[in-house]
Amino acid sequence: MRRETNIEATVEALARLVGGTAEGETGRAVRGVAILESAAADQVVFASSPRALEQALAGPAGCIVMGEKDDAKGRTVIRVENPRLAFARLVGHFHPPAPPAPGVHPTAVVDPAARLASGISIGPCAVIGAGAEIGADCAIGAGCVVGQGARLGPGCLLHPRVTIYPGVTVGARAILHSGVVLGADGFGFVYDGRRYEKFPQVGTVEIGDDVEIGANTTVDRGALGVTRIGAGTKIDNLVQIAHNVQIGEHVVIAAQTGISGSCLIESHAVIGGQVGLGDHVTIKSGAVLASKCGVTSHKIVRGGQTYWGVPARPLKEYLAQLAVVSRLAKKKVMSDK
Repeated sequence: MRRETNIEATVEALARLVGGTAEGETGRAVRGVAILESAAADQVVFASSPRALEQALAGPAGCIVMGEKDDAKGRTVIRVENPRLAFARLVGHFHPPAPPAPGVHPTAVVDPAARLASGISIGPCAVIGAGAEIGADCAIGAGCVVGQGARLGPGCLLHPRVTIYPGVTVGARAILHSGVVLGADGFGFVYDGRRYEKFPQVGTVEIGDDVEIGANTTVDRGALGVTRIGAGTKIDNLVQIAHNVQIGEHVVIAAQTGISGSCLIESHAVIGGQVGLGDHVTIKSGAVLASKCGVTSHKIVRGGQTYWGVPARPLKEYLAQLAVVSRLAKKKVMSDK
């Protein structure tokens, strides 16, 4: 939750804040941020494409965040290398996070054997299990459950109804959105010829520093070892991460992706929405999987390329095959006439 503020700053001050260069009326007062369609004369917008820049220059916004070489056409601007990143920082400046209510809510249940550091906020009906460790300045929302022996590093934010199973470790400054479940049993069963028998899931989950996990995403505990998510990784809503998956640092995973057991996703990979990975898949560093890709079990996806399709193939190869299929279909239609 972010709060409305009455912050006012000059264009020059905002340029310093984002490491940019101000031009035009650098002393102009700015009182907020806006989208291009609804900006006012005391607000700042950003333009990261030629079309957006054209719209921004024609609009009433008092200040435009733009690229270093864009034509300002006499407008008041802030020039930066990455307009989108600079604008994100300005949004955070004008809309800082709302501070959580300090202390432990009277309806929260905190086991006497739990260890709470300073500056903690624990919301209504939250439950903290025996031996759990909550780091300094953590904020735990209403209805959250932090299981026995679980550990949260300092500065974590748990939105309402997050569930952290026993023994799970979460690094510093993690953000977990509503409905996140960390450490549920992996999908492990053995068929004895008549029925399925459960394979006990006795491993755990480790989440690195500065990880953000979207609403209703689930991360299963390892069957015997650890399911691990590296520092700086960002995961969208409704993602399923199965047991013993290893995800590197600064990986991005979009919504509705399903990752089967024992997959390895190396650092800096990008995975689009509704991607499906079979078990024991390896995604090498820097690979990009476009939306709805399907990767079958035990495959290795090489880094430095973009992939698309089912089964996933390098983008150029997939588009070439798609073009061939399209030509064949046209020929078939013509021959049927």
